[in-house]
Amino acid sequence: QVQLLESGGGSRQTGESLRLSCAASGPTFRGGTMAWFRQTPESEREFVARIRGNIDMVLYADAVEGRFTISRDNAKNMLFLQMDSLKPEDTGLYYCAATLKSLYGTNQPSDYDYWGQGTQVTVSS
Repeated sequence: QVQLLESGGGSRQTGESLRLSCAASGPTFRGGTMAWFRQTPESEREFVARIRGNIDMVLYADAVEGRFTISRDNAKNMLFLQMDSLKPEDTGLYYCAATLKSLYGTNQPSDYDYWGQGTQVTVSS
């Protein structure tokens, strides 16, 4: 079995920072792909950032490039998202996602096999 559990969500003001964590149980996702998505009541689930492979290659959505940093601790099977210079547009329910596959050129929720329940991030001006 695989279980993903997000934590670290909360309320911040514009320009502040927040760090999200995702704890994964089951097999290690080293060599696979882990990602963060976000969703609001008005939007579909949106890709935020991805990390894959033993080299830890990363990919960011244009909206968060330069402000967010995705990383992972393979020994603990954990994923992180450091969110800096937050904007109100970053508000949403953030989901941790994972797959044992090494993904290329993809940012679709359907590419991922495992999901957490989400953690809420709210950014006010």
